[in-house]
Amino acid sequence: MTAPTPTTKTPPRRTGYRDVFAVREFRAVFAAHVLSLSGTVVAVMALAVLVYRNTGSALLTAVSFALSFLPYVLGGALLAPLAGRYPARRVLVACDLLCATATALMVLPYTPVPALLALQALASFVAPLFSGVRAASLGDILHGDAFVLARSLMRIVAQSAQIGGNAGVGLLLVVMSPRGALLITVVGFLGSALILRCGTPQRPPTARERATGGTWTLLRDRRVRRLLALFWLPPAFMVVPEALAAPYATELGVGTAAVGLLLAANPVGSVTGELLAGGLLQPAARERLVLPLALAGLPLFLLFAARPGLTSALLILCAAGMTSAYSLGLDRWFFDALPEELRARGMTLLTAGLMTVQGLGMTLGGLVAEYVPTHAVLAGAGGIGALCVLAVARSVRRAEARRPGSETGPTAI
Repeated sequence: MTAPTPTTKTPPRRTGYRDVFAVREFRAVFAAHVLSLSGTVVAVMALAVLVYRNTGSALLTAVSFALSFLPYVLGGALLAPLAGRYPARRVLVACDLLCATATALMVLPYTPVPALLALQALASFVAPLFSGVRAASLGDILHGDAFVLARSLMRIVAQSAQIGGNAGVGLLLVVMSPRGALLITVVGFLGSALILRCGTPQRPPTARERATGGTWTLLRDRRVRRLLALFWLPPAFMVVPEALAAPYATELGVGTAAVGLLLAANPVGSVTGELLAGGLLQPAARERLVLPLALAGLPLFLLFAARPGLTSALLILCAAGMTSAYSLGLDRWFFDALPEELRARGMTLLTAGLMTVQGLGMTLGGLVAEYVPTHAVLAGAGGIGALCVLAVARSVRRAEARRPGSETGPTAI
């Protein structure tokens, strides 16, 4: 009698970006994201040009830029209780309509500059609520690795907008007035609201805020605190070269075109890293690389101590940007650490904190650069940032290694 031939179990097919786009509801959320993000990019630059034309003030122009992220911390703190308490679709559509209304008021020809700045602050104020609720809703649409890749796609779009957005809007403003460009922003927000209203189902709210204690419940959780710190710390130092791109180009004696290249290098690396990690690595491999990648980026900035030339600086920034792929595995850890009823609030807190620390990093880097050569500031940011991330990463490693079923072991870093 012939012995039966042993069967080989076929390993499950790895989820890819194509599988994420195969989900109809995600396609609607993604399209809305592209429209609202495009509108935001146009609004920031168009408003800055409008304010400068009306006042001739460099300070007020800078304030208009700063108001695109400074209200995040206040909005995240005050609006986080709403995240999860109301149906996600209702919250997202309401935020889009509020931003469309605020931008439409900017278009009016007699809107004074203080009102323009206040309207920009209002749009930024609701942004963390919008981002947090949308991120949490992705967990209802997609599960497991598909959720991680969906978050990755959202970041890729944001980084791509940073790479080409300013140049594209600059060309747009050559042929169109700032207020005309702001009309495009209105259309973008309205289009996003329409897609979300028609392309996504109404789900019941998930929060039981009064029973759980809300934000304080999250912040009392050591694992949540550690993971938030690991999300926030690398970007807080990684943005310093962006804030000092113009001074560093001046220090090197290169043309103003180099400033755009320096600003684009890190986002190019980020997009490349996300695509490689999301497209080539298994979920377990991405989780094992969270801590090594989080630690690898900032030490590269120590090379700025030698004041590298433009080409070398671009390579350093691009390589550092590629390490941001650590976010893919970290997304999975963080989402799993959040109680289901507090996921929207947790994602809102994450977004608000991320924007806030980046604003602080840019500000502190610029302040120090008033007294210290730019290349030394960049090297110092790399050294200090690497030590801070190392302390958090060691704490996360110990905690994740003790967690049942974790892929992170003692050799992770």
